Amino acid sequence: MKPLIQATNIYKRYGSLEVLKGVSLEIKQGEIVCIIGKSGAGKSTLLHILGTLDRPESGEISIDGIRTDLLNDKKLSEFRNKHIGFVFQFHHLLPEFNALENVCMPAYIRKTPRKQAEQRAKELLDYLGLSHRITHKPSELSGGEQQRVAIARALINNPTAIFADEPTGNLDTQTSSELHQLFLKLRQEFNQTFVIVTHNPELAELANRTVRMEDGLIKK
Repeated sequence: MKPLIQATNIYKRYGSLEVLKGVSLEIKQGEIVCIIGKSGAGKSTLLHILGTLDRPESGEISIDGIRTDLLNDKKLSEFRNKHIGFVFQFHHLLPEFNALENVCMPAYIRKTPRKQAEQRAKELLDYLGLSHRITHKPSELSGGEQQRVAIARALINNPTAIFADEPTGNLDTQTSSELHQLFLKLRQEFNQTFVIVTHNPELAELANRTVRMEDGLIKK
């Protein structure tokens, strides 16, 4: 069976700084893979390149059989919207919109009919225990609630994979633990694939696989 995500010999530099030095990685459908390592090791750069937010200097990336490194900007943007969900440390919710509207945004960009998008968003928010908070704006939600809204937003277009950058970095211990269990539940119930950059050892322990980065390379 082919890997869902395959990166081969990825290089990336910013100016004279070489951040990734020939990284290769395969991820299967339904895996939770945590990328760990010290600050500056290249973890977030790799995550952003795998998630199509940034382009590699050289190397190949395929997601679900599609060579994303060969897509032009317009096609890449369309691919990202349809196939990839993101969860960040700082939730990046739009402050002027309520929870339901924030979750619907990727679906609206995909031109999903409003009624259909809202129905799907309500189902996700209910699944995540937030059905009573759909009309609340981010400033009226706790950190854990905001992160669950961000996860619902990441899930709304039924993504091929979810990429998360320090998703528990801003959360207290109990809320972090609840989020870890949610990732496991999503994998078990929907065979959802996660690629997660984290410094959280508890989250790394729950992963199917941990990938350690050091000085721009994956440490064997």
